[in-house]
Amino acid sequence: MTIFLEIKEYNNKRRKVIKITIYIDIIFLENLIMNSIIIYATAIILKVKAKTMRVIIASSIGSIYAIILYITNMKLYTSLISKLILSIVMVYIAFNPQSAKKMCKQVLIFYLTSFVFGGVSLYLIYVIKPQDILMKNGMYVGQYALKVIMLGAIVAFIVIKISLKFIKTKFNPKDIYCKIRLKLDGRQVETNAMIDTGNFVKEPITNTPVVIVESTLLEEILPKEILNNLEKILIGDFENIPEEIQLKYISKFRCIPFKSLGKQNGMLVGIKADGIEIETEEDSKKTDNVIIGIYDKSLTQRGEYRALVGVDVV
Repeated sequence: MTIFLEIKEYNNKRRKVIKITIYIDIIFLENLIMNSIIIYATAIILKVKAKTMRVIIASSIGSIYAIILYITNMKLYTSLISKLILSIVMVYIAFNPQSAKKMCKQVLIFYLTSFVFGGVSLYLIYVIKPQDILMKNGMYVGQYALKVIMLGAIVAFIVIKISLKFIKTKFNPKDIYCKIRLKLDGRQVETNAMIDTGNFVKEPITNTPVVIVESTLLEEILPKEILNNLEKILIGDFENIPEEIQLKYISKFRCIPFKSLGKQNGMLVGIKADGIEIETEEDSKKTDNVIIGIYDKSLTQRGEYRALVGVDVV
């Protein structure tokens, strides 16, 4: 099927009429392919499976919409609301999200992917500068326009794949975890810790960095009399702690102020450690300039880690 678009341009007050031959079936096919690439790229980013039939149906709807933009001047089809509705419909058909939260996430990634594809395509049009390209209703039309846009979609897909691979290697979730060994009085305890970029807790007098540790983890290296009386120690009440334990640890106790862990302003009992070893995938470090901040609750619900280490310690 063939249609003729008559586009009027004004140059030096002269009206110039350009007739461009547009093949509806070619427009449909090229948009179908381009939409499919965008949807599959979105599926790869979201790590979801996209069924071929759903992708074809969603892409076909987008192609029909593109054809309508070519042949009509109705503002209804070029409005932001209509484009948003189209995106939601395409995403819903392609991925069948089971919740509004997933739907919003998928629409967002769909838009981000489309923006990358569109940006690369416009750049190729700018660089290659194919002939007989005009814009109608926000869509490029011409003998070579769609071919260039499709090439842009393929290039953008490659760019996204390379970018995702780079991001995955640079921002591996494993990088935020490390293994630590705390040493105190000739004994040591080992656990997984999270490297907390927002943890700048320090002992206020000596400015010594603090590693925040769950109290239950310290049962192997600290007397239970200390761990069971943390709140009393903070106010200077050592009545329930035997004298020999007081004499041994009194010089190591510290009061650590903090503004996290569920409290705006709070205090932790700290105890000077003999040393700490930190192991990451790339390096290991030892230091004796650290204080153990004893936290009497769980840091996580699933127990992925039981300590928080500041970046200054790592």
